[in-house]
Amino acid sequence: MASLPADDPTGLQSFAVLLRRMNSEFNRIAQEFAQAHGLHLTDMQALIAILDADSDPEAGGEPMTPGRLRGQLNLTSGAVTACLDRLERAGHIRRVRDAGDRRVVHLHYADAARGLARDYFRPLARSTDAARGRFSPEELEVVVRFLAEMNAELALLRRDQG
Repeated sequence: MASLPADDPTGLQSFAVLLRRMNSEFNRIAQEFAQAHGLHLTDMQALIAILDADSDPEAGGEPMTPGRLRGQLNLTSGAVTACLDRLERAGHIRRVRDAGDRRVVHLHYADAARGLARDYFRPLARSTDAARGRFSPEELEVVVRFLAEMNAELALLRRDQG
């Protein structure tokens, strides 16, 4: 792979800077939500994982479980239990036993908390939609492909390091 100049807008350094900036902004918004609702940053990561579980093709559309959450967040069982206890007490999640196997617990984002998050993050959704509106459908397909490939590479990196 040929090395591109540092000032190349499509070069690795430019990508790294832009991805770090975007990640920092997302983290700032998530931290502000967490602080406003008395949550830890780990709680936010758990909420996001629970919310995203249904759309995760690797999970087969299954709800999040404490065991999967533990692996995804790289936490101990005790830390996951404490996190879930905080989230449940605050009304953000519900624990539901599986009808077929009562040993299995599914984690669900509580409807009231979903509305609260939707209201809080609505400006971010509008900003995202405004940015998307400045691209053609073909350009967005490339962006989506890049993001999917980037997520796949990060998952491989995490698996290889774990």
